[in-house]
Amino acid sequence: MTPLNKKAFGGLLQLTVILAASLFVPAWTLSYPQAWVFLAVFFMAVLAITIYLQKNDPKLLERRVKAGSKAETRRSQKIIQFLAAIAFISIFIVSALDHRFGWSVVPLYVVIAGDLLVALGLLIVFFVFRENSFASATIGVATGQRVISTGPYAIVRHPMYSGAFVMLAGVPPALGSWWGLLAVVPIILVIIWRLIDEEKFLQLNLPGYQEYLDNVKYRLVPFVW
Repeated sequence: MTPLNKKAFGGLLQLTVILAASLFVPAWTLSYPQAWVFLAVFFMAVLAITIYLQKNDPKLLERRVKAGSKAETRRSQKIIQFLAAIAFISIFIVSALDHRFGWSVVPLYVVIAGDLLVALGLLIVFFVFRENSFASATIGVATGQRVISTGPYAIVRHPMYSGAFVMLAGVPPALGSWWGLLAVVPIILVIIWRLIDEEKFLQLNLPGYQEYLDNVKYRLVPFVW
């Protein structure tokens, strides 16, 4: 296994462990079937994406493993990434506390729908990766980068964030929590801040991006915004 692959698969394992700790410690029990099913769905979906990139687009995989606030070069994005990490983990902690104290009663079909949303959101992300080899985890312009306007990018400007929102909306129901949906709001606001800042950066640094903005009107949701 190459150093890149070790880093990619090691990062996935580390993230899964962090999510598991964010669930089972606040829940104070391992008897949390919704959490086990969610972790399986999330892990298998991301593992499939990682294996695909390993075989078909190792350059993109390399870009994706360089993530987080430390990897960003601009101060605004360092702050955004830091806040996003806190907001992301908060979704799991709130949902787990909900399970522990029994604040919500979520029907099984809603839990299943939540897991399906998680899988759907990650499937959208996969389609984005397949279309755009420059979909870095950090804001920047790579050598030879061009504007991508095909596939999901012909519908909205930031389809990867759209997929992320679908996934995030599914997390609390998948974990059997209604209150966890409130914890999704902060990360949505942070991601919106990130994409607006990203657009300003790309307008200045990526040739043809302004024309792309003129042609594709919606950022996240067709006919809405």
